[in-house]
Amino acid sequence: MKKTGACACGKVTFQSEGPWRDIIACHCNECRRMSGHFWAATAVPEAALEITSDAGLKWFRSSDVARRGFCTGCGASLFYKHDDKGYVAIGAGCLDGDSGLFMIEEVFTHEKGDYYALTNGILHSDSWSEEWKND
Repeated sequence: MKKTGACACGKVTFQSEGPWRDIIACHCNECRRMSGHFWAATAVPEAALEITSDAGLKWFRSSDVARRGFCTGCGASLFYKHDDKGYVAIGAGCLDGDSGLFMIEEVFTHEKGDYYALTNGILHSDSWSEEWKND
């Protein structure tokens, strides 16, 4: 199913037919610092992501294994791309309209902030689940 999305100022827009992964929330220290809270993201195969406007897109090498895409106009955190994986994670809040996706897991929960609770009824892990490690 085709979904579209954008940053807050509209300088970066994207679309994809998917397939779309359901939402995973990452509570690691890096994601919390980059997003201001925890990072909740879907993902699509890298080849399936079409960036339709990249006027404000900048990539930041956030670790020795990954980079993050953000907008230089509004500062929105949009993408996460691991060097060795074939998908791009996309901030769930950047999608237009109803996504039809659901949060299925919270990872790196041992690093979560002390000011909020984890979601009841979904899987909680202290690392990446086996299902997503080898994508």
